[in-house]
Amino acid sequence: QVQLKESGGGSVQAGESLRLSCEVSGYTVNTYCLAWFRQFPGKEREGIASIAGYGTVTYNAFAKGRFTISQDNAKNSLYLQIDSLKPEDTGMYYCAARKSTGGACGGGISPRAFGYWGQGTQVTVSS
Repeated sequence: QVQLKESGGGSVQAGESLRLSCEVSGYTVNTYCLAWFRQFPGKEREGIASIAGYGTVTYNAFAKGRFTISQDNAKNSLYLQIDSLKPEDTGMYYCAARKSTGGACGGGISPRAFGYWGQGTQVTVSS
């Protein structure tokens, strides 16, 4: 059973950076696609970025430039670096996993494709 646990959220000022972490357990490296999502109140979750088991990264268009996804397979961890935070980045951030052949992610980052989720970590950015 794959389990994910996010950490690293918090309250920051606009312009600051945060590094979110996701501890992933119960999976075999290179058999799952991992991704980060965020959700604003009253809105559906939106994909930020995904990373395949072999390292290929895909970003949603809005995330290019300020968001960086990475993974450390030795630590079974997934990360999301967010730079130059803006008040509109305020929301709940989730990591997710889906089983796939060779850990491939494909081109999309749809929340409907992911079956394993963490509980989320809150990011609040004040101006």
